[in-house]
Amino acid sequence: MIDSRLRILQMVAEHGTVTAAAQALHYTPSAVSYQLRQLTAEVGTDLVVQQGRGIRLTNAARIVLRHAERLQEQWERARAELAAAGTEPTGQITLCGFSTAASRLLPPAAAELRDAHPHLTVRIIEAEPDRCFDLLLSEEADLALLVVTADSPPMTDRRFDQRPLLDDPLDLVVPRDHPLTRRQRVTLADAAREPWIVGNPGTTYHQLVLAACMSAGFTPHIAHHADEWGTGTALVAHGFGVILVPRLAQLSEEALARIPLHGEPAPARRIMAVTRLGAREIPVLTHAVETITAAATRAL
Repeated sequence: MIDSRLRILQMVAEHGTVTAAAQALHYTPSAVSYQLRQLTAEVGTDLVVQQGRGIRLTNAARIVLRHAERLQEQWERARAELAAAGTEPTGQITLCGFSTAASRLLPPAAAELRDAHPHLTVRIIEAEPDRCFDLLLSEEADLALLVVTADSPPMTDRRFDQRPLLDDPLDLVVPRDHPLTRRQRVTLADAAREPWIVGNPGTTYHQLVLAACMSAGFTPHIAHHADEWGTGTALVAHGFGVILVPRLAQLSEEALARIPLHGEPAPARRIMAVTRLGAREIPVLTHAVETITAAATRAL
């Protein structure tokens, strides 16, 4: 509802270049530049200046962005109040989330929302956490499920309402005849000398596994990279190493053993439910979070 040019300025501030902001918004760079020039002309002062290959925000831009955040929050609160006073929800709601959430948590929630509100269209987008934040900022999504990483915005970021949904434990997956399967209690450090299968550098899963291993006191020997659970567990089944798999992820290989880990800190991934600030109280989003929480409880 707020001026689309403010949304463009927010994305430029988030990504640092016109080209990256345009890609996140599915615009052309020339369209983004045009909108920035229009906004600059309206406020009467420069908002960005060229700096090398990127751009730098001016003090004026930061003032505009601060007020844009407040405008967005007030609009979301107005939507929530209107929705609470209205009747049957209509229109579209979009849920987004990382792969496991998109397969295990979002479909049952979407189905319940569809059945409860027949005039509401529910859409799901599978996306990595950084993309989920972009989807929220651009208003392409209303609710995101994501894993907290080192790159996640801080909890104090006034653009978002971030609330813990659940902690998804990470289990050690080994071949069925592995020596660790005969122990009554296994810690992550017990697998310190194993060859490891992790996600590719830069992925959420790669960051998660490295952080868990370092917390347990070791740096893993990375033997293979695999971003899909099916690929990683197939490598484990053929004796190429071990892998950490979230409890929510389903396994299909029969030649595997899934070992819950003990010790402190027990590795887990923190899953957050995120909306734009002020939007959390929209009744249909509240219903969605309650449904997702129930689905997560059943899955774990």
